[in-house]
Amino acid sequence: MHDSAVEIAEARREKLGARIYAGRPQVLLERSLLAFKNSVWIAVVSGFFEPVLYLLSFGYGLGHLIGKIPLQNGMIVSYAMYIAPGLLATSAMNGAIYDSTWNVFFKLKSDRIYQGMLQTSLGPLDVALGEISTALLRGFAYAIGFMCVVVPMGLIRSWWSLLAVPAAVLIAFGFASIGMGITSCFHSYQQMDFINIAMLPMFLFSGTFYPLTVYPGYLQGIIKSLPLWQAISLVRDLTLGMIGPGVILHVAYFVVMICFGLVITTKRLTKLFLR
Repeated sequence: MHDSAVEIAEARREKLGARIYAGRPQVLLERSLLAFKNSVWIAVVSGFFEPVLYLLSFGYGLGHLIGKIPLQNGMIVSYAMYIAPGLLATSAMNGAIYDSTWNVFFKLKSDRIYQGMLQTSLGPLDVALGEISTALLRGFAYAIGFMCVVVPMGLIRSWWSLLAVPAAVLIAFGFASIGMGITSCFHSYQQMDFINIAMLPMFLFSGTFYPLTVYPGYLQGIIKSLPLWQAISLVRDLTLGMIGPGVILHVAYFVVMICFGLVITTKRLTKLFLR
């Protein structure tokens, strides 16, 4: 058992990837949990109510005017049942993006917390995995909370929906890994606004509130390449029991997204702090 940073560094010296990984990402997760207990909990809890309010206002407000939604496989569902999985996927995305962008940027540029961390035995990959783990916990909590709301409402019709919870975690992992990599490239708060510019249209046009069939064919192809559409389709297929090869393709999309994001994030942190 190694107790000091020096002992940990000595133990890792000859191991593969010792320069970027010390095997201790959990210490960042512990720090995030302490911060949650002290001050951050208000922002985290408020993020849970956003999809619920959207569901109540759109699903049951506009839902009475819109009526039933026909799906491509011939299934007909209520409007509330149609948008619920989209809101769950969006909630996982928003939570992950918040933790991996603004939260990370503040630690990079204002508090300079990572500079101190990387003077210890921790490496860039420890930092990346630790921060991303916080986003995963947030995505998991949002998924559990949202499912506790929609199940009593009768908006879940398949046992496959149990997999929507790990799917939300996978979605959070994908967005968090990419979000942290992008944030490490920004230098000012003004540049961070580019994230909001990208997120809002993706939320509005990725099939959360209406099918892609309302768009012309060429736009459908572009929208299907967006990560939020992949996320919404994955969760919707699971909650409605539409299991097929498309589910595997959606999962593969996020696995690639995660691997790419981790590589970019680790390289950026190494370049910033371990020159």
